[in-house]
Amino acid sequence: MKNEPKKRGYNMHPQRNVISFLIAVHLAAVLLLVGPVHAQQLPRGVTIGSNPLGTTFYVAASGLSKVVTEAARLQMVVQPYTGSSTFLPLLNTGELDFGVVNGVEALLSYQGPARFQIAGRNPLPHAPNIRLVMRGALLIGGLLVKKDSPLKSVHDLKGKRVTGEYPAQLAAWYVLTGLLATGGLRWSDVRVIPVPGVNEGIDALVQGRADVTSGALNAAKTREADAAVGVRHLSADCSPEGYKRVQKAIPGMNVPKIKAGTAVAVIEDTCMVAADMYLSTGKAAADQVVASVLKAIWDNVEKLPPLHPLFKDWTRERAVDLDVAIPYHPAAMQFYKERGVWSAKMDEAQRKLLAVNP
Repeated sequence: MKNEPKKRGYNMHPQRNVISFLIAVHLAAVLLLVGPVHAQQLPRGVTIGSNPLGTTFYVAASGLSKVVTEAARLQMVVQPYTGSSTFLPLLNTGELDFGVVNGVEALLSYQGPARFQIAGRNPLPHAPNIRLVMRGALLIGGLLVKKDSPLKSVHDLKGKRVTGEYPAQLAAWYVLTGLLATGGLRWSDVRVIPVPGVNEGIDALVQGRADVTSGALNAAKTREADAAVGVRHLSADCSPEGYKRVQKAIPGMNVPKIKAGTAVAVIEDTCMVAADMYLSTGKAAADQVVASVLKAIWDNVEKLPPLHPLFKDWTRERAVDLDVAIPYHPAAMQFYKERGVWSAKMDEAQRKLLAVNP
């Protein structure tokens, strides 16, 4: 027995083998917990900036936050500001995680005042670090008057009291600039009634301090004004000449015609102006966070339209486009490539946009 060779295998040191087995099981469990890596690195919550309660941007941010919170492993909290003019700098520095931004606003803030000046007025604060996550629905805005107003179209506005300035929401100023431009008008052609934002502009109309203001299509504030005094959208000029004028005044704006009865305060076929809505973030936003938020929206995009009519155009098909105003976040770009919706032409468009702010 003493000269019998030692047998190799688990029978020689059963206690040691059990310990090795437990260590292996523990390591496997740890690996399962660690992967996927992004799950461990996600924060408990993120913020999404918007314009004030009652605005279309607040509705958009609220809908997106609901879908993301339900589908992702993080909570998205809406943070309303007096206007995107105030939260774009926070998005640029990373103090705010996400934001719903007007595409024209994004263009002007990304390019910076040295590159863009409209009607002699400096645009939004320079925000070279903002990045696109997803192109969303069209933001459609129009002229708004009281229902019994004698005004028939934008061509009747010369000398009339029109809300303006909009220091808290410069996007509203650009919208009205575009609307006036369709009719060949400038701010010097009207009497400006200064207001800080869209809601205050509609209040001025309701209270009789202004003849004309602007309002987003189907916005809660427009509905409120319609219930209070009765309002209607006044048509811009969507002729080929009107389109050329608005493109010269505000690059990136379109002039759609909205059919009568399809939205509140649209009593007859009415021309308005439109720009893309962007879900944006900052350049330094973590890839894992951006990818998780985007996946939650992408996989559950059909849950958005029941929340508000604006979401009917917030689709996968609109998410990626060659004509966007700011570059996509790298994680968003990778996400779209993996789903086969990012082309070689998109690579070239991305390079050109990044060249603006190297």
